[in-house]
Amino acid sequence: MEKRIFDILKDNLKNSYSPYSDYPVSAAVVTKDDEVFTGVNIENASYGATICAERTAIFKAVSAGKRKGDLTALYVMVGSGKVGMPCFMCRQVISEFLDRDALVVCFSTEGQREEYKVGDLCPYPFTSEDLF
Repeated sequence: MEKRIFDILKDNLKNSYSPYSDYPVSAAVVTKDDEVFTGVNIENASYGATICAERTAIFKAVSAGKRKGDLTALYVMVGSGKVGMPCFMCRQVISEFLDRDALVVCFSTEGQREEYKVGDLCPYPFTSEDLF
């Protein structure tokens, strides 16, 4: 499965719309039923309207009816040749929709790989319990 995800991520980099940063990112979230939802970063001249690849993939899964417990792993690749990490806005979204022990695997285009648990990347997420 991981080789397949790596190939999907690498191929999907071409769909990134990143003319301002020249930093293409591709992501894929996998469900417990082995469905794969992909995303890329999509930039905007106002930059605040930009969305990261990780959130695009997760939001596509949520839009298809998936919820926390359905999403088992997130994979990320940046086009810089190095391993890139999810930003902190993405980490908050990741912690909302993936369990703390779910995997986040980050690849370089050359195959370097780093693996983390959601709880390692976002040890103190803001939760609905913080609202009350």
